[in-house]
Amino acid sequence: MTGTPPPGTLRPGGRTARVREAVLEAAGDALAEGGFDTLDLAEIARVAGVGKTTVYRRWGTPGVLAADLLAAMAEQSSPRADTGSVDTDLRENGRLVVRTLTDPRQGRLFKALIAASLCNDQAAQALHRFYAVRIAEWASCVTDGVERGELPPGTDPHRVVAAVSAPLYYALLNTGAPLDEAAADRAAAAALAAARAGVR
Repeated sequence: MTGTPPPGTLRPGGRTARVREAVLEAAGDALAEGGFDTLDLAEIARVAGVGKTTVYRRWGTPGVLAADLLAAMAEQSSPRADTGSVDTDLRENGRLVVRTLTDPRQGRLFKALIAASLCNDQAAQALHRFYAVRIAEWASCVTDGVERGELPPGTDPHRVVAAVSAPLYYALLNTGAPLDEAAADRAAAAALAAARAGVR
């Protein structure tokens, strides 16, 4: 017997899908402009042109709404690269992370969600699920590299992919170092070197 899915996690079509799209668009704008504290369900309903009761019934809390927004972002993110080389695949992963974090809207949105995750369990869980989905999407780049003999057997694909994005998020949140293709390529090269040395 399956349990009832959490509010806001169903993926129906038709009018319900249009309502979800409008609400998540309004929620993303609110997060990008004012942070998690501005995620007021009644205001989101007004901006989205949706009944307040519908929003409260389907999402219930700002944390659940943030979780659904991240789920939608994971669904819409670019698929993994498949260039035939783990080196190039990981560079493409790093560059995708940089493009996302430097996007005027998405960069601010991620900062808001990361900040929210420090004090809101639902936001934290949503962020963890988002990264788990994206890392799993790209892990097969590493698995393929192992099969081609580019990386040692037993290399942990999830750790390698996470190692590409980790310094880029660190730059975003801590050092303020430039986030560009050069930074992405350095992060990918460091993760790849560690994997080839058996560190991963």
